[in-house]
Amino acid sequence: MTKERNETNIKSLKSLAKGLVMLIGLGAIVYLTRAVGLGSMLADTKWFNDQVLGTGPLSVVIFLAVSAVFTAIGLPRQLVGFLGGFAFGVVSGTVLSTVGSGLGCALAALYARMGGRELVQRKLGSKVEKVNRFLQHEPFNTSLAIRLFPLGSNLITNLAAGVSSIPLSSFILGSTLGYVPQNFIFALFGAGMNRESTMGVALSVGMSIMLFVLSGWMGLRIYGRYKKELKAAENPVD
Repeated sequence: MTKERNETNIKSLKSLAKGLVMLIGLGAIVYLTRAVGLGSMLADTKWFNDQVLGTGPLSVVIFLAVSAVFTAIGLPRQLVGFLGGFAFGVVSGTVLSTVGSGLGCALAALYARMGGRELVQRKLGSKVEKVNRFLQHEPFNTSLAIRLFPLGSNLITNLAAGVSSIPLSSFILGSTLGYVPQNFIFALFGAGMNRESTMGVALSVGMSIMLFVLSGWMGLRIYGRYKKELKAAENPVD
């Protein structure tokens, strides 16, 4: 029991550290961009939309499509949140990056269930059973919990869920809602990068880091609670 708890704590700290490193890394890139005299480009989201995403409804469609593919193949959804916040602002960026991440989750899970079952089972092995055992206990709530504090690979979780016995609708919906907090944090971070004042950027970075740590702590508590409930269900007291 103690060994398993220690392993979970180590994984939790690693996940938290990865997120913080990503926040700091993105902040460093923005700082360097400003340092070499390209700060005006960061402040001009119209340039980004015109040159990268396009304009009007087309920009939303392109962003959602790229986000879905990006997250479906296992690349970090936090970066999608950052770019969404930078291009569309905090609220719209959060909504669009969450929808895009949800579509990516659905694409990966549906691929595993409808076309790549044998390949996924052969590659993932025992990981499929571990994911299935955790998620089959209240699939919506456990999917939500595991996304609030993501442990392990987002792609592996999606693929393993696809070949498991759980209903995909509950998994995809729970996952999508669970993406919201971190997508909001990175969208807030991204939206703050186009501010002209250094103080505004610093406040955005500081708030993002604080919220990330808070959401990680809350997610870990929820994840731990469902894990205890699962053990209790598997080992009922007579």
